[in-house]
Amino acid sequence: MALNPFRRSAPAVGVAERIPPGQSLTRDFPVLHYGPVPRVDLKTWNLRLYGAVDSPLEVNWEQFRQLPRKQVTLDIHCVTRWSKLDTPWEGADVQALLAQVRPAPRAHFVIAECEYGFTTSVPLEILATDQALIADTYDGKPLTPDHGYPARLIIPGRYFWKSAKWLRALKFVERDELGFWERHGYHNNADPWKEQRFSDD
Repeated sequence: MALNPFRRSAPAVGVAERIPPGQSLTRDFPVLHYGPVPRVDLKTWNLRLYGAVDSPLEVNWEQFRQLPRKQVTLDIHCVTRWSKLDTPWEGADVQALLAQVRPAPRAHFVIAECEYGFTTSVPLEILATDQALIADTYDGKPLTPDHGYPARLIIPGRYFWKSAKWLRALKFVERDELGFWERHGYHNNADPWKEQRFSDD
């Protein structure tokens, strides 16, 4: 008999309302991605914030670790129908970064650019929410390679593929650009409470 990799359990009383329609609670942290895990060298890693901003920013790993930091705890929901509650993250404070780079008035969307050319996008207003983060730490420990080492985007309130792993840049643009999964049929808005899994939903 095949083992269930998610080992799902029934929601406890008081948390059911935190689980979107069609989702099941998991205590594990399933690993899901397309393609191989990148082998990242911190000596050459950098992160860029560029495009329609007044003050583009590029930092290496040491500089990234000196950026304003914060901790967030949030529920995450995967398009493959699992949800994990109260996940603890730490990393660079996106709101502080936005104040530093100063997006131009014409900037309405942000493209997350990652290793292997993977991209996804969110409206700037979603990135600007107070729980958005560029995380390098999960549950008090550095991210593992499978979960996006050395840094990943954390986007609250959207299916978890929008929280792109192996982040290398945030590009601020006037018009949206469909990312990897969105070009392959996933819903661009990705709201789990509306079950926006696929583009025809």
